[in-house]
Amino acid sequence: MSRFTVCSALRSQEVVAYNFPKCQRCSEHLVEETGADEGLTPLFLCKGAPENLIAEPGTLKWASAVKFKGKSGEILLLPDLEKPAGLSKVVIGVDDENDVWGSAAIAKLPAGAYRAHISTFGESTFRLFRSVALGFMLGHYCFSRYKKKKIPRSRESQDFEELTVREKARLVWPTSDASARAEVLALAQAIYLARDLITTPAEDLGPQHLAAEATALARAHQGASITVIEGEELLQQNYPAIHTVGRASSRQPLLIDLRWSPPAIAGDERGDLPLVCLVGKGVCFDTGGLDIKPASSMKLMKKDMGGAALLLALSHVIMDQALPVRLRLLIPAVENSISGNAFRPLDVLQTRAGITVENGNTDAEGRLILCDALTEAAADSPDLLVDAATLTGAARTALGSEIPAVFSSCDQLWSELQDAALEEGEMLWRLPLYKGYRKMLESKVADMASTGGEGSPGAIVAALFLQEFVKHVPRWLHIDTGAYNKSSKEGRPEGGEAQGLRALWAFLKRRYQKKVKEGSSKRV
Repeated sequence: MSRFTVCSALRSQEVVAYNFPKCQRCSEHLVEETGADEGLTPLFLCKGAPENLIAEPGTLKWASAVKFKGKSGEILLLPDLEKPAGLSKVVIGVDDENDVWGSAAIAKLPAGAYRAHISTFGESTFRLFRSVALGFMLGHYCFSRYKKKKIPRSRESQDFEELTVREKARLVWPTSDASARAEVLALAQAIYLARDLITTPAEDLGPQHLAAEATALARAHQGASITVIEGEELLQQNYPAIHTVGRASSRQPLLIDLRWSPPAIAGDERGDLPLVCLVGKGVCFDTGGLDIKPASSMKLMKKDMGGAALLLALSHVIMDQALPVRLRLLIPAVENSISGNAFRPLDVLQTRAGITVENGNTDAEGRLILCDALTEAAADSPDLLVDAATLTGAARTALGSEIPAVFSSCDQLWSELQDAALEEGEMLWRLPLYKGYRKMLESKVADMASTGGEGSPGAIVAALFLQEFVKHVPRWLHIDTGAYNKSSKEGRPEGGEAQGLRALWAFLKRRYQKKVKEGSSKRV
């Protein structure tokens, strides 16, 4: 039976979920095949020169006239001479079967239903169509929560949502592969959710709002339960570092604890499933604390819960696709604010692990809330522990804003994740857990310091700090993500981004669905 124990703000209905219910909106653009061709415009995928696909001399002449080269995302519209303003077919250029972002351009096509023709790609046909469908839905993404909806006067009486769908392009999914369609929809919904959460201003996405979103997610999936520990209860249940970091805000700190196991697996067998623990940094706004950030650095700090958003989104895919694992998601959610009771530089913090930590900088708060949650996750002896956080500017300096940094205590684990990332066409990069830098975390007054001081290799030192709390976990991944598109690109508008989500899902699917096929679990 599902269990829901929520914090006082949620019990009193002061805060309700807004973003999770909205993430379903992407589904309306990917329609199921009906078997009828009437009204469907053929959509051809072209890799390289158009003559590889287009045989008709007239069509080739048209392609040449408009200088169509078949580059990724380039669209060729072929008019229907028998229907004024109609299309006989559409050709779009793609790089390869993983070209999600080139495919996002399809969303810009005129209103109507399109059926993709991709037989020219041979064995890669399914993977390409999966990429095309995902890119198509992400091309439709728009964060419009605070925009006034403009409806043509002649259509004021019509439902706005219906009008929006009808006036946009729709892609037909073949009837033969309903399960694959469900997976693509789950991925698109997850990315919509993460983007919405990260882009929402902190005024409307504090710790209690994040807890409401997680509760809505849990309620949507059979087999899920959730507990939210808030305020002084954190001290009572021994999460002192989370409480210390968040106590200065009028919005109380909290810890979200979501658990799930596949309802289709017999109850007595669920305990044998591998446990996957996810821990996401949920700093809903970061002023820097008493070590206050300059205005230019504080401006985008609504995104400082990007790690939590990423793992909430990943959890949605895991539960939707019934991955044969036991899932536990822990999100420490706080605001790093300034007030008379804010924690200070060089304060010594207590932690759940019993390790005392000298605080080097109040703007390095993420690792402090993560250490309590990681200690709790590690105590469960998970088969795999993954944490994600917008943790350091140093990772962005090393890799830029688009490539998450990955740290791992297990070479084989990184190899599996890297293979999955390459398969999905996503970029992740491993940085070292160099033991020589561990001495930078030494403290004269506490068991360890939280930072390495000025000029230290910040991303590595932060990862080494977290590693102290997962020493007995054999398989651990730490992801330092930027979680934000600083400028718009095809399918990736400026705003929040679920960087690495597709790679993480492919990695988990490879790792745990394989175990089921080998007979480690039985369905009932």
